[in-house]
Amino acid sequence: MIKILSAVVVVALTGSVASTLVTAPEQGQSPAVVGSQAPDFALKDSYGKEFRLADFKDKVVVLEWINRTCPVSRGAHEKKTMQDIYKKYAAKGVVWLAIDTTAGSDPEKNRVYAAEKGLAYPILHDPDGRTGRAYGAKTTPHMFVIDKTGKLVYNGAIDDRKETNYVAAALDEVLADKPVSTSRTEPYGCSVKYARGK
Repeated sequence: MIKILSAVVVVALTGSVASTLVTAPEQGQSPAVVGSQAPDFALKDSYGKEFRLADFKDKVVVLEWINRTCPVSRGAHEKKTMQDIYKKYAAKGVVWLAIDTTAGSDPEKNRVYAAEKGLAYPILHDPDGRTGRAYGAKTTPHMFVIDKTGKLVYNGAIDDRKETNYVAAALDEVLADKPVSTSRTEPYGCSVKYARGK
């Protein structure tokens, strides 16, 4: 009887926790859209440390889809585009997380890559592609900005390939408690290499 009651309590608690989180959808379901709550995730970095989006409640969060073998993603790091924006906004309390959904990605090689390119933010690994699909990540890079309430407020490219940096503009507006004027753009780069059958 005690075991049965314990099981019921566990199921009830698990259900109540799950209902408060927007979890990653299964393959075939629609990804999150701007204006909706950002899907929660639990992913490990190159050192095995787990990061959850829920850990950053009341923080503005930037997600950067990354692939060290993609010339566009790598190029953004070689030009210090990502590092410079990260450094500017980290001082304002913004959290920046890179996510690697590339099939067969090697965490150790990403650790070395981060050191070589001076990436001061973690690279998280999404081997089954669940988080990538939850956000609808298409390219590397593909950028997302989440406001302090956990709402997705920007989805798209890092910039217009010229002068306008969409992520910086979105962050300026979010930090000023203003709506993001350009909340959706078309990302460009290499296609995300999802694991087959995942």
